[in-house]
Amino acid sequence: AAVVPTARMGVERRGSRGVGRGGGREACLARDGVGTADARASVATGHRRARHARAAASSGEDASPAATSDRPFRFCIDRGGTFTDVYAEVPGPTPGAPPSHRTLKLLSEDPANYESAPREGIRRVLEEVTGKKIPRDGPVPTDQIEWIRMGTTVATNALLERQGARTALVTTAGFKDLLAIGNQARPNIFDLKIEKPGALYETTVEVDERVRVLPKDVFGDEYLNDDPRVTTDTATGERALVETPLDLDALRPKLQKLKDEGVEALAVVLLHSYVYPDHEKQIGTLASELGFEQVSLSSQLVPMVRAVPRGHTACVDAYLTPKTREYLRVFLAGFDDGLRDVKVSFMQSDGGLTPADRFTGYKAILSGPAGGVVGYAVTTSEVYAAEDAETNGDDDGGSIQKNKIQKPPPCIGFDMGGTSTDVSRYHGVFEQVTETETAGVVIQAPQLDITTVAAGGGSRLAFKSGTFRVGPESVGSQPGPVCYRKGGAFLSVTDANVLLGRVQPGYFPKIFGPDENEPLDLEATRRAFERETELINAELAEISRFNGDAPPAPLTPEEIALGYLKVADEAMCRPIRQITESKGYETSAHVLAAFGGAGPQHACAVARALGIKKVFVHRFCGILSAYGMGLADVVVEAQRPFAGALCAGTFSSGREAETEEANELTLTRAADVAKTLAATLVADLQSQGFDQETEVETETLLNLRYDGTDTAMMISEPPDGDYVAAFKERFTREYGFDLVDRDLRIDDVRVRGIGAAELLRRAPMDGEGDAETKETPPEPDSVARVYFDDGWRDTPIFLIETLRPQCVVRGPAVIMNGTATVLVEPACVATLTRFGDLRVDVDVDV
Repeated sequence: AAVVPTARMGVERRGSRGVGRGGGREACLARDGVGTADARASVATGHRRARHARAAASSGEDASPAATSDRPFRFCIDRGGTFTDVYAEVPGPTPGAPPSHRTLKLLSEDPANYESAPREGIRRVLEEVTGKKIPRDGPVPTDQIEWIRMGTTVATNALLERQGARTALVTTAGFKDLLAIGNQARPNIFDLKIEKPGALYETTVEVDERVRVLPKDVFGDEYLNDDPRVTTDTATGERALVETPLDLDALRPKLQKLKDEGVEALAVVLLHSYVYPDHEKQIGTLASELGFEQVSLSSQLVPMVRAVPRGHTACVDAYLTPKTREYLRVFLAGFDDGLRDVKVSFMQSDGGLTPADRFTGYKAILSGPAGGVVGYAVTTSEVYAAEDAETNGDDDGGSIQKNKIQKPPPCIGFDMGGTSTDVSRYHGVFEQVTETETAGVVIQAPQLDITTVAAGGGSRLAFKSGTFRVGPESVGSQPGPVCYRKGGAFLSVTDANVLLGRVQPGYFPKIFGPDENEPLDLEATRRAFERETELINAELAEISRFNGDAPPAPLTPEEIALGYLKVADEAMCRPIRQITESKGYETSAHVLAAFGGAGPQHACAVARALGIKKVFVHRFCGILSAYGMGLADVVVEAQRPFAGALCAGTFSSGREAETEEANELTLTRAADVAKTLAATLVADLQSQGFDQETEVETETLLNLRYDGTDTAMMISEPPDGDYVAAFKERFTREYGFDLVDRDLRIDDVRVRGIGAAELLRRAPMDGEGDAETKETPPEPDSVARVYFDDGWRDTPIFLIETLRPQCVVRGPAVIMNGTATVLVEPACVATLTRFGDLRVDVDVDV
């Protein structure tokens, strides 16, 4: 866990002045001319201009020296379940020199040596760079730190292990079992022994209150028109009947009893509170007066219809927020008083940063993986776009058109770790979902669309019923794979890579064995595979005899190891097809962005299986989740329920104008709601120090569904403003059909506010590549034997710091890039970019 400086790769700062989508005031969604083509075109132009400006900035063109600062240290940290990764921007080696950087990986839990891994990482970097001794048991100085950005799996682990705060549920009388019953979904319909995960709340308090919504299209305007219990002061403007007023006097002793029994948090979920939130607010005020540590109101967190997921979300927030606050308290307590002058932000599940004091439980589930998505999305797509723009010449001579910005290709994020693999998709926007299930709990909140499969470097290998199986069981970190010298008894994907020479013990840190000073154990791995080979060959022979067939040719240990790797590769291909083909996208048209500890080892094989021709491996692929936090923006969101219809069917003869006018009025009402929400978000970002004109953008989304269905989709404002066409196009692409002549319902209006934060800016590597660099094969550091489909092959091993930009490495080859091992398979060609990344072309004629 030493501080690892990486040579020859500088990082320049990107200034905080950015271009907002549509510009500050236009971005507030003041849609005065909702139906006019000019207004829609203006908004679309603003969106495109912003994206292109940010792409050019991140590509590193025309980089200027970084501005000097009396706080030259910046930290990006990903606190994972096993390891904590640190990327730090530090002062250059000489005064006035561009900033340099340090990378660091250390155990997330090591109570014998430190209390907080992220804080220990910061201490080590400061001590190594400044040369000043900083005691572990003393406060860490902050006078030279500008900002700290973090992602953490603390909330996720607490949810999985059910180690959150003591929580109680407050709900409408008669519905205490609502969340326990759930939606009756049965993932394994034929399972005779269903084990449901435990509830997050330990008890339920029923409160006397009842509200009913009176939709106009159901009840009309005359129903209960004179009833004083009916109110129109609701979130959607619909009429609501307060059938039973809230009885706070009866509730007070019940809550006081919970407080006396040690309950720390309350989740408040009342029926129809998304329309009429007053009762929940009153309960929240009472609970705060009684001293509960956390009170989560479903109407504030997720003001959406569907009480079950809304209730689960409130429970998750109440259950996890005290845990995240305690984690923050421990982390922040180890710094000196100057920390109040340091910007401390945390990554949220939606891919945006938020100040530490606003970091809450239900938005922290994907805090760690979200950083990796931002990292590959910002760098991969923009590097390809910038380099394509530079190489696309004009018709009469191939001169560079520097002002031509190509549309970035779609990317697939392939994050392969020790126990699982996360995949996601990016094509200009971060793909999000509004409802997910984690640890048996449905969470209704904006999250990046990340799909996980239980296949990683530590996945266990097993031969069952005549077939190779990989996972879902993991060998864990203790004792770990056989090659770890910790007494591991089960083979893993890592062992297979070691046996086949794809992971070279001589280039791997010597941190194994009882004294943690030995290399990976190749011989123990070989002996384990030889035993596995004997068992598999015997079982295959027995199967052949039983079937009356001739005995098969015996397999070798290498063939068996390769077979396991192919099964693992296919297991990781399935979720990639799920996020592409199942949604109507061509998988082969994407770039595969490989990162994580094991992703670059399998990237070429996975790409080949999917028909993908381009692979991208970031310079910091092993710590990309940490690095991505330095590329993220601050994000705030607001949402409000809405009741409105859009006619999407065939207009009746003579009623076209009337129908279009009705649609226009509905969209105008939605735009007014969006403008109100956007104004609140812009004011919020301004209070955090962002300039409205140059650093703030907003984006409007409508939650649409076909009338009579339960399949809603959150649709971002299209360039031409035609939400109906955008919804129908996406619905048809994902489901393969369209509901013709069916009206649309607008359930919610959501606005996303973005504060363009001061980001890390990538600077080119030292030295420039030329035509000779491309044609001259680089000298390898060594040559090793690596096993492929056609057997053992002598394979050169390169150290990335010895390669020059634009040099070409033809497969087979192994490239050690400092944070991961990159396997370039036969018929693949890797090119080192000027930023130190690798672009790999798959299945080329070499």
